[in-house]
Amino acid sequence: MRRTLFAAAIGLIALSNESVSAAPADHKDPLDPSTLTIIRSQFTKVMELANQHDVNALHEMFWQSPSALIVAKSANPSSEGNWAGFWGNEAIDQKLRAIAASGPVVLQPDFSRLKVVGLTHDVAESYAPITITVSYAGQDGTPKPFLMIMNWIMVAKDWKIASEVILPVPPAPAVKE
Repeated sequence: MRRTLFAAAIGLIALSNESVSAAPADHKDPLDPSTLTIIRSQFTKVMELANQHDVNALHEMFWQSPSALIVAKSANPSSEGNWAGFWGNEAIDQKLRAIAASGPVVLQPDFSRLKVVGLTHDVAESYAPITITVSYAGQDGTPKPFLMIMNWIMVAKDWKIASEVILPVPPAPAVKE
């Protein structure tokens, strides 16, 4: 089941990334610059709340839907890849509480590389490289590079997180001389 969820999450990311990258050079973003700035601010707020372990405030930032998704490090056996998708607000809240209770969590996004794009008039995507330091699920607390991808949806005149996917960045291959 978890493999199916993870595969679905990766499929959604691939589709959303394809729609952005397939845009012609003269593509006009469906969202105006002020809306993109609001979403950029929301991304920044999520990082601040996560570093404060404010799970209740993070809950409010998520779309209240069984379709809300977070893909994150899991405490599951390595046979499942140690990554899983958590659908729905109860599962997301439980995962965020477990991570917050594991000890210090520090998210350090590279805001200079944060990108926000409108996919439609009511769906957007933000992504940025991020260094995460956490001791959850067997991680040793060493800062590691990730890519943070968030899809946003307009709900009642407010931008909410529809999905949050945290992908590990593999180490660069060794250079052969």
